[in-house]
Amino acid sequence: MDIQTKPSLYSFSMPGLQDYLQERGFPKFSAKQIFNWLYQNWEPNPENWTNISKKLKVHIAEEMDLTLPKVVWHGLSKDGTRKFLIGMKDQQTVETVAIPARDRLTLCVSSQVGCAIGCTFCHTGTMGLKRHLEPSEIVGQFMAVSHFLKKEVGDSERLTNIVYMGQGEPLHNFDNVKTATEIFLEPNGLGLSQRKVTLSTSGLVPQIKKLWDFPPVNIAISLHAAHNDIRTELMPINKAFDLERLFGAIKEIPLKAHRRITYEYILIRDFNDRQEDVDGLLNLLDKKESKINIIPFNDYPGSRFKKPSDKTIKWFMNSLNEGGCVTTVRTTKGDDILAACGQLKSMEDKLNLWE
Repeated sequence: MDIQTKPSLYSFSMPGLQDYLQERGFPKFSAKQIFNWLYQNWEPNPENWTNISKKLKVHIAEEMDLTLPKVVWHGLSKDGTRKFLIGMKDQQTVETVAIPARDRLTLCVSSQVGCAIGCTFCHTGTMGLKRHLEPSEIVGQFMAVSHFLKKEVGDSERLTNIVYMGQGEPLHNFDNVKTATEIFLEPNGLGLSQRKVTLSTSGLVPQIKKLWDFPPVNIAISLHAAHNDIRTELMPINKAFDLERLFGAIKEIPLKAHRRITYEYILIRDFNDRQEDVDGLLNLLDKKESKINIIPFNDYPGSRFKKPSDKTIKWFMNSLNEGGCVTTVRTTKGDDILAACGQLKSMEDKLNLWE
């Protein structure tokens, strides 16, 4: 079998691998053992899988792909944020970012090479969409960065959380992102809890309506405006799925008890930082089920937008909190290496570093 047509072992969820094995005459329980080797023991070589039959190991070696994406380039910000250029087998690349906080290390993963949504404030949007990532390439970002950190830093830096806020629109790649999420959450896989995984979407209404069939992780909506005219200027997707349709779909999201939907709001100077924007948000959102995360705009080369003053950012946050909406401001991290929110774009000039 040609290597390009081999299924990646890292693209199988636990149920998917169980079905695959049973269809080929192998025991179903071997799926759990294989997951333990790959994700618990971090052992990718079937020859070292002591409790797997020789016949199955031969099948996996001959019929399945066990390669993972590679770290092509790494940058370290002055605040400890790390940006990685991750290379795939076809030489396509994505960026992923490890963001440190006091009690966690969050990996911001990409779901596509580029993005079709075309948000005007986002550097990734200037790329267009090149292709979807496979589950193995999404999970592979976590694996590649984890291997890098263990080798270069040791166990002092270990990934604890996942956010789908890198390159791409996760719900545009629904099935592959769903499978990757199942692997992240699988107790015999990477074993993350549901509360440590956040799915962010720009508002693909038909896909939001399918979230009943998605693992119950945290949900974040890229809102960025409380009025259709402003949101359309920032996010062309609003022409097809305006605020009325978006919030009609949001009402159908199956929220677990005590969960809130986070609304991400890029705050842009003299654009969506006015009193009427505060009033619009307070009228639009369900205060009991909503949390607003203000993201001060991060500059990137060629952008026409600007970051608001610290005074405006504080006023905007306080106004929303006083109005009854739980509101926080996201601390900007990694902007000195273009690793902050909205700044990610595959760095083609780094391809000469490919090994």
